[in-house]
Amino acid sequence: MSVQPSRGRLIVVSGPSGAGKSSLWQRLVRHPGVAFSVSATTRAPRPGEVDGRDYHFLAEDEFLRRVAAGDFLEHARVHDRRYGTLRSEVEQALRSGHDLVLEIDVQGAEQVRRSGLPQVSIFVQAPSLAELERRLRDRNSESEEQIRERLAIAREEMARAHDYDLVVINDDFDRMATEVERFLGLP
Repeated sequence: MSVQPSRGRLIVVSGPSGAGKSSLWQRLVRHPGVAFSVSATTRAPRPGEVDGRDYHFLAEDEFLRRVAAGDFLEHARVHDRRYGTLRSEVEQALRSGHDLVLEIDVQGAEQVRRSGLPQVSIFVQAPSLAELERRLRDRNSESEEQIRERLAIAREEMARAHDYDLVVINDDFDRMATEVERFLGLP
């Protein structure tokens, strides 16, 4: 099965931390007419990150004000920080006829699913929890507690994979990415 190519749709990419979501969206945006949605967050910028390119960095009170104003298509609290997709970014991309990739968690994906906007959803998972744990440890960026927390969240997220249009296992990145590109009808 494949989705007929069209323009102006949302491509929702979800999956556990370490599954390969970022690598996938970076490949997808190389295709003409495919853009990436820059999320808003309350977390502090990491070294080298640029506001408006990597994230829209917002203070907690500003984020909550914008939630109350209805500025977000979806938003969630993840790892004690807030993340969200601004409606203005989505509307601009859809109006221009571009596909827009949203890398969001399962909470956000459910909110987008209910929006009624044209969309296709992809769930990326590692071949096993053991492999996922190895990938998280190889990053050398999380504490032991954070790794345990991410693995617990991964179990919950993987239980929701059936909600997605396509579930792919990232045991071979190029094969997996090609499968997604075919599914999306990308050249």
